[in-house]
Amino acid sequence: MKRILNIALICSLLTFSTNAGFAWSLFKKDKVKKENDEKIEIVKPDKNEVSPRQQRKKDAKNAKTKAKTSKEAKGMYETKFPAITSQISYEDMNGEVTLSDCIKLAITHHPTIMSAISNAEIYKTRVGQAWSNYFPTIGAGVSYSRNDTLMTMSNAYARMMNQRYNMFYMPTLSANMLFFDFGKTKAVADSAKRTYEASRYDAETSIELVIYNVKVAYYNMIFAEAQKIVYEDTVRDFELQLKQAKAYYEIGKKAKIDVTTAEYNLGNAKVNLIKAKNTLELAAVELANAVGIPELEKVILKDKLNTKMYEVNFDDLLKTAYESRPALLSAKKQMDAAELNVRSAKRAFTPDLSGFASYNNGGRQIDSDYGYQFGLQLNYSALNLMLLKKQVDEAKATYDKYVADYEQEKQNVYLEVKSAYISLLNSHDSLEVAKLALQQAKEQQYQAYRRYQVGLGNAIEFKDAENTYLNAQLSYYSNLLDYNVNAAELERVIGAPIKESNVDL
Repeated sequence: MKRILNIALICSLLTFSTNAGFAWSLFKKDKVKKENDEKIEIVKPDKNEVSPRQQRKKDAKNAKTKAKTSKEAKGMYETKFPAITSQISYEDMNGEVTLSDCIKLAITHHPTIMSAISNAEIYKTRVGQAWSNYFPTIGAGVSYSRNDTLMTMSNAYARMMNQRYNMFYMPTLSANMLFFDFGKTKAVADSAKRTYEASRYDAETSIELVIYNVKVAYYNMIFAEAQKIVYEDTVRDFELQLKQAKAYYEIGKKAKIDVTTAEYNLGNAKVNLIKAKNTLELAAVELANAVGIPELEKVILKDKLNTKMYEVNFDDLLKTAYESRPALLSAKKQMDAAELNVRSAKRAFTPDLSGFASYNNGGRQIDSDYGYQFGLQLNYSALNLMLLKKQVDEAKATYDKYVADYEQEKQNVYLEVKSAYISLLNSHDSLEVAKLALQQAKEQQYQAYRRYQVGLGNAIEFKDAENTYLNAQLSYYSNLLDYNVNAAELERVIGAPIKESNVDL
């Protein structure tokens, strides 16, 4: 009996421990699941929902601002590049666009240009803010007060007083106006104007950079299309070779290795064709991003890479850059603004001549009485000679800095124009060599194909000739791409278009 009880006790303990372990595992599993289900958010999402009406109002306001900045950007661009006469709009896109169309669309849609022009508008408002010192400052108000009079006289005399309290109603209207401050306001306004003009040149720099990026993306997409066509032709040639090799093998004129080699060459060409198609898709996305319109990804390009020779002369290019480069002109305006700030800091020592006037109407009743005052005053406000002296020193040091920045920008212009000019000449010379190599490779490929067709050549000879022709085509298009990109870079660094001749490359 004792043994039976011991066995029952052991079984019950085992059952309890098993259940407890199972329960503990379920508890841990549930806890881990809850921890995993909890979202860890660095920034909690905004729960304030915008009503459809507010969203429509916001969209309409943004569209109005975008239309205004687009018109401003179009006007800034057409003054420097009148050759671009595209009239396309986003609504008129029909799947085919030229380079001019893409430039026009980028000018009127790219966010970078919109931001640069809006930034210039910020500085434009500061010119008016500076001149606002000469506008009158108007103040108005009304006050009511009730004062409990302190009684220090005898009670008998206090009882004779009609009223212990003094109550006042005081509507007030006042005005102050600066008449003359010895040129301080004018110096600040002139400096703000120069800064605004510099920001306009910065906006032009943004426009030219966007145009350069559009040109590069457009040319890259043309190159990607040409590359795809080259690989398609290569696949077609290797398919013909494979068909010819099989025919020769079946009649015993060629060995099996020719068929195997042709199959390998065809497979490798198909892989390259797939990569070329992917490159073309990526180039289309990059063009859409450069224009600022994602829907442009599916368009067809009308233009081809330019094959006309550009007429360039370094001295003329450098002169144009000094006159038209927006970054250099912006640095010049900033230097002028810093010089005007020195004048403004020096004139802080002068007093202000201003007028003032006020009118009060009130008393124990609102219309009980009235009063007014007006006059002129000549005063110094918070005159601290030590502070003013150091502010003048700071303005002079700032001007010296902008003078050095302008000289540095001028040197950068020379370097960039020289570099772009040399690159354009190098790509022109390389293009002539690549064109000659393409003609020779094409003749070699044709001879190898004919030799293999009549059974004189072998698969290796045909493959080498085909690859040589393939590389020659890609090299030619690559050099033509470099020539067009270098021309776009030269236009960007001089800030003006360059002329092309009627001579074909």
